[in-house]
Amino acid sequence: MERRLEGKVALVTGASRGIGYAVAERLVAEGARVCVTARKAEALQEAAAALGGPDVVLAVAGKADDPEHQAETVERAIATFGRLDILVNNTGINPTFGPLLETDPGAVRKVFEVNVFAAVAWLRHAYDAWLGKHGGAVVNMSSIAGMGSAPGLGAYAASKAALIQVTAQLAVELAPGVRVNAVAPAVVKTRFATALFAGREDEVAAAYPLGRLGLPADVAGAVAFLVSPDAAWITGQTLVLDGGLTLTGTL
Repeated sequence: MERRLEGKVALVTGASRGIGYAVAERLVAEGARVCVTARKAEALQEAAAALGGPDVVLAVAGKADDPEHQAETVERAIATFGRLDILVNNTGINPTFGPLLETDPGAVRKVFEVNVFAAVAWLRHAYDAWLGKHGGAVVNMSSIAGMGSAPGLGAYAASKAALIQVTAQLAVELAPGVRVNAVAPAVVKTRFATALFAGREDEVAAAYPLGRLGLPADVAGAVAFLVSPDAAWITGQTLVLDGGLTLTGTL
C-alpha cells in the first residue's frame, strides 16, 4: 500500500471498533501514527494493540463530549508523537428511534452534543494546539441520513445534516491552512448499524445498485484519500459513500 501519510499524526475518535477502527487501521497502513479514542478503556486498549502497539498508536479512553477528555487527548497526542496533522471526527450516537416530535428532548440534545458539538470542540482543541499554525486535514463522519428524510431517525439525521453544514462553514473559516471535508455513508455493516439490516441483509442490499451494503474498509479508504496529499485541492465537500443508493431516490 502506498504510504501517503508517512510522518503524519492523526487523531481518530470512536476508534475501538467499526468504522473508526477501520479508519485508524488504514491510516497506520499508509504511514501515519494515530491517537485513538473511545469510551470503553479495555476495548480501546485491545484495538490499539491490534493496530500496532505504542510505537504507532496512542490510546486515550474517555467520552467524546467531555471537554477535559478532548483537551487531554489532543495534548497527549502532540506530546507523544510531536505533532497533529489529521483529525477524524468519527464518534456518533443514535439512542432513539421513532417520530422526531415524540422523541425525548433530552435524548435529542445528547445526540447533538456528541454528533455535532463534540466534533466542533475536537476541532477547536486541535486547531488551537497545532492545526492553526501548521495546517492539516479534518474529516467529519456524516451520513446519507443527513441528506434527506430518514423515517425513525429524525434526531440522528438532523445532527448529521448539521455536521454537513459545519463542515462547509469551517472549511471556509479555516482555509487555506486546514482542509475540512466529510463523508456520508449509507448503511455500513457494523454493530452500530445492525438494527438496520439484521436478519434481512439481502433484502436491504437489493436496493443498492452495487448490490451490497458498505464495509468499514470502504469508508476508511475514502477518509484516507481526503486527508492525503491526493485531495490537496478539496475542501468543504461531503463525499457520499452509498453504493449508488441515493441514485434510486431511496434513503
